[in-house]
Amino acid sequence: MISRESKITVISGSGISKASGIPTFRGKDGLWKQYDFMELATPQAFQRDPHLVWEWYYWRLGLISQTKPNKAHLALKTLEQAGWDIVILTQNVDNLHERAGSSKVLHLHGEIFKRRCTQCLDISFWPSSEEFGIPNIPTCSKCNSNLRPAVVWFNETLDPKIVNESYSRLKETDFLLIVGTSGLVYPAANFPYIAKQENRYLEIYEFNLESTPLSSLVNRTILGPVENTLPEFVSKVIKES
Repeated sequence: MISRESKITVISGSGISKASGIPTFRGKDGLWKQYDFMELATPQAFQRDPHLVWEWYYWRLGLISQTKPNKAHLALKTLEQAGWDIVILTQNVDNLHERAGSSKVLHLHGEIFKRRCTQCLDISFWPSSEEFGIPNIPTCSKCNSNLRPAVVWFNETLDPKIVNESYSRLKETDFLLIVGTSGLVYPAANFPYIAKQENRYLEIYEFNLESTPLSSLVNRTILGPVENTLPEFVSKVIKES
């Protein structure tokens, strides 16, 4: 039973977005043309061939713009609407949590629908009318320099403001839900340990297709498609409150 006075924090990963049709880009989903995503998602790759990187991102943007939140995203929105204080720390760069209706989302790895200027660092959103057809290198409206996706690439550090906000939330949370994440990518993989250090009575529930390195820490691992297991869990929480 989770009382309505409890603070709930969610750590979400690619597993919740995959249920909406977004590839994880790992394993068999990791190839785009003849490239592995780890060859493209780096500042070095962008400096070497920005057109190639933008071609990949136009493909991703076109794909993500056609997807919709699934039942797992909607379940978290339902929990918030029912009166719980819920914050989502997501490793996903899509905006599916926001499109589902969740209002408190921290994007650890940035947001794919934002662009950042490589010179003046101005942040802008993609126009809502953009269809992501023929790829080009967008330029900054303020200084005319090249824009890049406003996401965190390999060999880059996370936004310290987002990280600090995440730490603050973890230290005050009462219940932690881990949804569709491998538990291998840091610093998010360390978040459950940080939260547990602050609250030894913290209850942690993991939702995934298989066990992860975090499974030994949690109170319960609920295996299965998150778009099925999470809505069932949320329904019980609301019913029993």
